[in-house]
Amino acid sequence: MTKTIGKQLELWFERSLWYSRLIVLVAVLASLVTAFAVFYLATVDAYVLVSELSHYADPDLTASVRQSMRSQAIAHVVEVIDGYLLATVLLIFALGLYELFISALDEARRSGAFARVLVIRNLDDLKSRLGKVILMILIVKFFEHGINMRFEGPVDLLAFAGGIALVGFALFLSHSAIYHLGGGDDGIGGN
Repeated sequence: MTKTIGKQLELWFERSLWYSRLIVLVAVLASLVTAFAVFYLATVDAYVLVSELSHYADPDLTASVRQSMRSQAIAHVVEVIDGYLLATVLLIFALGLYELFISALDEARRSGAFARVLVIRNLDDLKSRLGKVILMILIVKFFEHGINMRFEGPVDLLAFAGGIALVGFALFLSHSAIYHLGGGDDGIGGN
C-alpha cells in the first residue's frame, strides 16, 4: 500500500514537473507580442522616412539642405534596419524557446530550406542564432554612429578605422566558428 502511494506521488510529481515547462509560453507570447510591436514601429518609421523623402527631388532645395536631408535619411534607414533586426531577435527567441521547451514546430520542418534558420535543436543553437543577429545589430549601431561621427583629427580617423577592422574581424570569427564547428550555412549571415 505504501509503495503504491509512493509510486503515485512520484508519478504525480514527475507529471507536474514536466508540465511546469509550459510556463515558458509566457516568455514565448511576450516575445512574439514585443516582436510584432517592434516590426510595427520599424514599418511606421520606414513609411515616415519614405513620405518625408518625397521633397528630396524638389528643384528649389539648396545643395546643403539636400545634403542634410540625405544624411538624416541614411540615419533613419539605419534605425529602421536596427528595428527589424531587433524584432528578428525577439522572433527567433520566441520560436527557439517554443521548440526547446514546448514542442517541435512541425510546420517549420515541413517547409524545408526556408525554415532551417528557425529549427532549434538545443540551447547552443538558440544562443548561436541570437548571437549572430545581435552581432548584426551591433554592426548597424556602429554604422549609425559612424555616420554621425565628426573627425577632429587623425586620431579620430584612426580610431574609426580600428573599429571597422574590429567589425570585420568579428564577422570573420563568427563565420569561421560556424564552418569549423560543422554548421555550414544556416541562413543567417551565411554565404
